[in-house]
Amino acid sequence: MRNFELYKYSIPVDSQLILRNRFLKKREGLLVKVICDEAEGWGEIAPLPEFSQETLEQAQAQTINWLSEWKAAGSGAKKIPLDHLYPSVAFGLSCALAEMKGLLGQEANYQVAPLCYGDPDELYDKLAQMPGEKVAKIKVGMYEANRDGLIADMLLEAIPDLHLRLDANRRWTPAKAQMFAKYVKPEYRQRIQFLEEPCRTPQESIQFAEETGIAIAWDETLRDPEFQHDPTHFFHPMVKAIVIKPTLIGSLQRCVELIRLAHQQGVRAVISSSIESSLGLTQLARIAQQYTPNTLPGLDTLDLMDYQLLRTWGNSTLPLLGLDSQWVMPIST
Repeated sequence: MRNFELYKYSIPVDSQLILRNRFLKKREGLLVKVICDEAEGWGEIAPLPEFSQETLEQAQAQTINWLSEWKAAGSGAKKIPLDHLYPSVAFGLSCALAEMKGLLGQEANYQVAPLCYGDPDELYDKLAQMPGEKVAKIKVGMYEANRDGLIADMLLEAIPDLHLRLDANRRWTPAKAQMFAKYVKPEYRQRIQFLEEPCRTPQESIQFAEETGIAIAWDETLRDPEFQHDPTHFFHPMVKAIVIKPTLIGSLQRCVELIRLAHQQGVRAVISSSIESSLGLTQLARIAQQYTPNTLPGLDTLDLMDYQLLRTWGNSTLPLLGLDSQWVMPIST
């Protein structure tokens, strides 16, 4: 016997959070619970404004249609495909099904690369608590490129065992990317673990990496049609990682395929968040532990929110919301 429940959430977030061209004042998404006989599983469907191709309204309509078909098919029916669905819908539903079937491991990787906004003092305590390699992440490209370079250089000089992950979201022209590199001393560049998508095209990013010796990583490129058609063409010696944001990629199966491809090419696969709630983040942490156990995931986004949702993240002290909260509404189907 199959059944499901569907809820919509809306959680206030840090009012200073900027997604490309807009402030994000609340994070909205769907929670889905699938039930088959005695087994059940949860998933989160949360298109990210300015990044997802689908709106929340489109995702909700598609989710209801898929769940209704899945329920009507019955327990002994063949699988209902996910391939044609929006990425956020495919990911959330695939997680719920995997959890229901016991295919999603319970162990989670709650170690994260902390987000840093340029103050070394903010990092010391966080890094002191990190076992093993000391890694932090900086968003670059929002201000002047020389400022970003100075901050990265300052952090690498102040903390000798620090490695940085940087994310430019394709904001730089080649000239601006070179301006950034100019302010990072050559001896520190090897401690930049990778710089995600520095330039507007993969070709410009690869040229930047060759000229500066700064390693790069793919994020947006993973969703380009050219990558999906011929992914091996994009694995250059200076590409050291791919950053997988499952909400933007698609089903869990698709994410696992990308992880395996990266490992075959000898590069890291980093599981990263799209600012999901604590429910979605805990599932990403479980995926990271199950499929990339030796790589630090990029999941340091919970503190942007005012609350946790249904499940707690590690040792977070944020208040926990249940289904009876004013921020969670059941959707009648």
